[in-house]
Parts: sequence; structure tokens; C-alpha cells
Amino acid sequence: MKLTRLVGPLLSLSIFATAAFAQPPGKIAVMNTYAFSDEKTGIAKLVNAQKSVDAEFKQADDKLKAMQVKLNGLSAEIENYRKLAATTPNAVDGKAAQAKMDEAAGLDRQIKFEVEDTKSKYEKRQEIMIGPVMQDIYKAAQEFTTQKGFLLILDIGKMAEANLVMGLDDKADVTKDFIAFYNARSAAPAAKPAGK
Repeated sequence: MKLTRLVGPLLSLSIFATAAFAQPPGKIAVMNTYAFSDEKTGIAKLVNAQKSVDAEFKQADDKLKAMQVKLNGLSAEIENYRKLAATTPNAVDGKAAQAKMDEAAGLDRQIKFEVEDTKSKYEKRQEIMIGPVMQDIYKAAQEFTTQKGFLLILDIGKMAEANLVMGLDDKADVTKDFIAFYNARSAAPAAKPAGK
């Protein structure tokens, strides 16, 4: 009776193993998605979308930089007041020093608010401009995988970041091939509808 209980699972295992080994061997490759945004060798459509978003936020970025420079100047003045007060007790006007500290604190709060607000708007704009491009890239990656006969393509950049890579033969990296495939694909003119 114990023997019949073992025969079923063993038979199932042997059928599964036979079916698995009967499958044609497939290739597994890796791709570094971080390379897609490289300005010189990356995906042109993605790089251009990112440049467009960055250009939209250049003025906000410049404003934040100017505010930070002003805050740094105020901080330096406050530090000078402190040094002077430590060496010459009555040489510092307390009201003027307090006014500078209040101004610096207000500016610091304003910078933090502006940074959060700009970051939120930037991320929303990236989603609008870059999101569709990334969807198209992933669709193209699926086409590339099928066309080149791969069973699986793994994102080596993210895997390496998570310390999941122990070793890699460079021949398995198809990043450059995919970027060339995508750039050629997205540069090709769209097919005209029949009868037009």
C-alpha cells in the first residue's frame, strides 16, 4: 500500500522532468536599464523626454539655487555675529542678529516647502512625459526578447544594486543591442493606413 502512494508522485515527477527536458534550451540575457538614459549611448526618445522635463523645471531649479545661496550668506553673517559676540560682548546689535536669524529660519522653511512642491510637480511631469516612453520601451523589450529567441531577459542594473549578482559573462549583456534595436524602431516612420 505504501508503494502505490509513492508511485503516483514519482510518475508525475518523471513526466514533468521529461517534459521540462524536452523543451528546447532557451537563452537568458541581461540588460542594464540604467544605460537607457545615457545622453550619448542611451535611448534617444527617453533622453529627449528627460531633457524636456528638465528644461521645464530649469527656472524652478535656478530659483531654489539662488535661495540656497542667500541662505548660505545669511548663515555666514549669523556665524560672524556669534564669533564677534564671543570675543567682544557688546559689539553685536542683538536685534539685528535676531532679525538675521529670523530671516534665515523663514528662508529655510520656504526652501523646504519649495523643494517639496517642485519635487511633486517634477515627478508628476515625469510620469506624463516619461511614463509612456517607458511603457513603449518595455513593450519593445518584449518584442526584442521574442525576436532574438530569449526565454528571459533580466535587469542586471537593478539586480546588481540589490546585490543579487555573483558573476556575469559580458556576452550575456544585450543592453547595447536592445538600445540600437529600440532607437532604430522608434526612428522608423509610422506605417500609413491602407487606402490613404
